[in-house]
Amino acid sequence: MGHIKVLDRNMINMIAAGEVIERPASVVKELMENSIDGGASKIIVTVEDGGRKLISITDNGCGMDTDDLNYAFEPHATSKIKDSNDLSKIATLGFRGEALASISSVAIVKMVSRVKDSTGAGCVEIDCGDRKFVGPCSGDYGTTIEVRDIFYKLPARRKFLKTANTEFGHIAEQFTRIALANCQLDLTLVHNNRERFKLSAGQSISARIAELFSSDISENLIESENDEKNIRLHAMLGTPAISKTNNKLQYVFLNGRFIRDKFISHAIREAYRGNIENNRYPVVFLFIGMGFEDYDVNVHPTKTEVRFYNSNLLHSQILGLLREKILSSNFDVTANLASGGSFSTDSDGSNANPRKQQINEAIDNFFKKHKGGSDQHKFNFSSRGSSGPKVVMPSYNRIPAEAASMENEADSGEFIQIHDSYIVAETEDGFVLIDQHALHERVKYEQLRRRVSNGPLESQKLLLPESFDLTDSQKSVIADNADIFEKFGIEMVEFGPRTMAIQAFPTMLSKINCVEFVKDVIDLLCDKANLGGAEGLLDKILNMAACKAAIKAGQKLTALEIEQLLKDKKTVENSSRCPHGRPTTITFSKAEIEKQFHRT
Repeated sequence: MGHIKVLDRNMINMIAAGEVIERPASVVKELMENSIDGGASKIIVTVEDGGRKLISITDNGCGMDTDDLNYAFEPHATSKIKDSNDLSKIATLGFRGEALASISSVAIVKMVSRVKDSTGAGCVEIDCGDRKFVGPCSGDYGTTIEVRDIFYKLPARRKFLKTANTEFGHIAEQFTRIALANCQLDLTLVHNNRERFKLSAGQSISARIAELFSSDISENLIESENDEKNIRLHAMLGTPAISKTNNKLQYVFLNGRFIRDKFISHAIREAYRGNIENNRYPVVFLFIGMGFEDYDVNVHPTKTEVRFYNSNLLHSQILGLLREKILSSNFDVTANLASGGSFSTDSDGSNANPRKQQINEAIDNFFKKHKGGSDQHKFNFSSRGSSGPKVVMPSYNRIPAEAASMENEADSGEFIQIHDSYIVAETEDGFVLIDQHALHERVKYEQLRRRVSNGPLESQKLLLPESFDLTDSQKSVIADNADIFEKFGIEMVEFGPRTMAIQAFPTMLSKINCVEFVKDVIDLLCDKANLGGAEGLLDKILNMAACKAAIKAGQKLTALEIEQLLKDKKTVENSSRCPHGRPTTITFSKAEIEKQFHRT
């Protein structure tokens, strides 16, 4: 007797459920998408015990008659595609016909539905694949489906469910994704008889983000949009101040469908390169509109992965839009002295950047030192006269007031250097605190990038060649990447079997140790595959060069050096962040300072 047997229908559905229904949140996603596909303008989601006990979805969509109810729970039964041609232009959220069959195979399900021209509703009840009742009943227009005791006949699956709070968290996330993509819908989420979200139809995306997350998030978003080459883009981009330690607040939607895509993630990361720290992730809400025939959603049962037929074009369009907006935006950090001198923090309460704490302590010490001294050691924020307010600190280097002129800052004023690391410059409405290393690093980075883009860096011959030893593999790396060293104006020759000598080095990097720099470049080239291609490699080398060439923290500056640095700040398009994404400038307003000194 043969060993191969054909599985029964319910077993097939249960196996399919393993792919489609991972947890209660999967049920919420599939049923809400069905409601949207059914033309609903209002959806109420009610869950109990994190969805383990009950999931109920009520909508005011088109509904189903009794005949449709008979077929709705059959495997691969759908009204959303007719033939194979429809698979190349899927316009609905669901289309496989697996969801209802899968859900009804692992839970107790009751559906009541009524079409608008019907005098009554129809009802179907299914207990883990066992259909109990189909017939007329009372009910409002639209559809209500109740899913109870998910996986109750599958203890091996049910034991993997987490606590009610954890499972509800996943449900809230699915609800959030759908709510962000459908501002035209009236949506409600209730858990254990407590209303968690009540979202009105017609909200702006900014208002909806405020309700789903926080006003702090919505108020720190910059908006940009574009419509070119049959790709429509609408982006809400978070400032670096609200960046996170993970990418959970990066939401990408394609024609109303939440998706994850490595090309899009890379474009977002590249757009923020140099404007956010390497270990942090920006907050981004990106909405993409394109022809249904230009991508394939029939890749994975959960339909969060798609395949684009021209992913390079999409990547280029997204990167261009986001990068242009980010580079043209001012990301200066504003200090919040009223909260006790602390800077912006993550949701977990930790400081977004340890350097900010260092700056905070320096400012606190500065105010403590000068708060109670004589008048000549106090900040004078009196009404502005013809020459502007002064910062009178005779113990520090001083230069003519006009040297402190800066974009978006006062036309005149004075500045000081504190802790040989930070520069204080007066502004129209307070003062700014500048991290001298971070700002100079940005200046050097931009100068180097401009020069490299126009050809090899200008170099000069060394009086005495600098030699260093290397391995055979490192020697091979140099040979394979000769164009990189040529681009940076670095000339090297063999000086022995395993020795190289540097004969020429770029003049822009003349103050750094050439051997150490070349060795570091070789180390980067050895890890070339993990740096994001040629552009990522070049950027990494530029970052490293700028960091090594920049003024250091703890370095005493002359008045002329400070003056030049502030002048250079005006020449940099994105001076508010260093190449690694850390802030270069923190703004202190007069109002906040006066609050700190109890002058208001």
